[in-house]
Amino acid sequence: MLIFIAKSASRLLVFVGLVSLASTAQAGVFNPETFMLKNGMQVVVIPNHRLPVVTHMVWYRVGSADEAANESGIAHFLEHLMFKGTKKRSNGEFSEIVARNGGQENAFTSTDYTAYHQTIAVDRLELMMEMEADRMTNLVITPKEVEPERQVVLEERRSRVENNPGSILGEHLNAALFLSHPYRNPVIGWKHDIEGLNIDRILAFYKRWYAPNNAILVVAGDITAAKLKPLAEKYYGKIPSQPETVRRRAKEPPQHAERRVTLRDKRVRQPSWRRTYLAPGLQWGDKTHTYPLEVLSNIIGSGTSSRFYQSLIVTQKLAVSAGVHYSGDNRGPGRFIVYASPMPGTSIDKLQAAVEEQIALLIKGGVTSDELTRAKTRMESKAVYARDSLSGGARVIGSALAAGLNISDVESWPEHISAVTQVQIQDAIKAVFNSNRSVTGVLLPEDKSSGINK
Repeated sequence: MLIFIAKSASRLLVFVGLVSLASTAQAGVFNPETFMLKNGMQVVVIPNHRLPVVTHMVWYRVGSADEAANESGIAHFLEHLMFKGTKKRSNGEFSEIVARNGGQENAFTSTDYTAYHQTIAVDRLELMMEMEADRMTNLVITPKEVEPERQVVLEERRSRVENNPGSILGEHLNAALFLSHPYRNPVIGWKHDIEGLNIDRILAFYKRWYAPNNAILVVAGDITAAKLKPLAEKYYGKIPSQPETVRRRAKEPPQHAERRVTLRDKRVRQPSWRRTYLAPGLQWGDKTHTYPLEVLSNIIGSGTSSRFYQSLIVTQKLAVSAGVHYSGDNRGPGRFIVYASPMPGTSIDKLQAAVEEQIALLIKGGVTSDELTRAKTRMESKAVYARDSLSGGARVIGSALAAGLNISDVESWPEHISAVTQVQIQDAIKAVFNSNRSVTGVLLPEDKSSGINK
């Protein structure tokens, strides 16, 4: 649900897909233990004693949406530079130590947070904590290190965005959807901003946001809060807190006009269509629609039994793929996305008309009681093994806390989903499916007859 840039191609486990109960008799979801250090750093422990291994994560409550004007990409750029040296360790030594001790590491940046993590044997946890605490305040970077890493980031942008027509369209769609909110900027940053970032601005961003009272420590695996607390106090607790940083994100004004973005590119082999609606979430707009929208997205766009799949692919045979995605756990506006790719010989206009017909049926008749029951069952059964995942709980809880939510939002999720009614879904449908708060994107091959390549 949350888009992020990572040092690997793996995707973040999403809140909606994981958080549920394996049994209605069980209380909570991950049943974490939590405490606060004196410097304001929140600590969460998710015991899982199946293996003598832990996942150690530090989440910072800062992402691309907190970047200043002309600084897009600075949060992600800093994430790369955090793997350079500190006052104690040389460039690259952090990663070498993790590998030498049999661990795996990574990091990722999103719109609302940045996270660093290692998975390692529990008897090496203290070493990971010492190193992560060290780079929280003692990062050392020089122009000599910044310039090569800038080229790495630019190459990452070329490979992920500029060489991918779908990603290019995605950037333009976000820029068109949000009139003012910083979600309109790509997490990786605009190329010209990346090229213009200098070491002084990067270090200023680091000093402003990287502090224990703006961070969350999450440890999952063969550990308890009683065992972790003295280690957390030893390594993180001694770091002084910093004055609270006030977020100054631009607000999104009311929207009154439908927008459309068309991209033609000779590299396109499969045309596609998508429409993104501005949607409420847990921290933006009418949050009462959040859980009904999660259930709705499952009913109409999740899997081969969903409404859109059955209608557009199986019955009408107009599409080769179709689905829905909803994100509502951000700090800012949510997004409800409907997408489809046409069958050969089917025009984009015909496909769009078919999708809009499905939306009209939803607005008129809502969902059935049988659809609602089956969706709730799917959403619970899909997460039966969530607790067995070593890192799943750490990622779900860490992302929720870093985005401004709290543990109760995670732990009470099954109750909220179970309580969703048909009437609530109908209200959510009417609140979201407003074309004047949407942008439609179309990806097409180059028009060879005219030579157009937009």
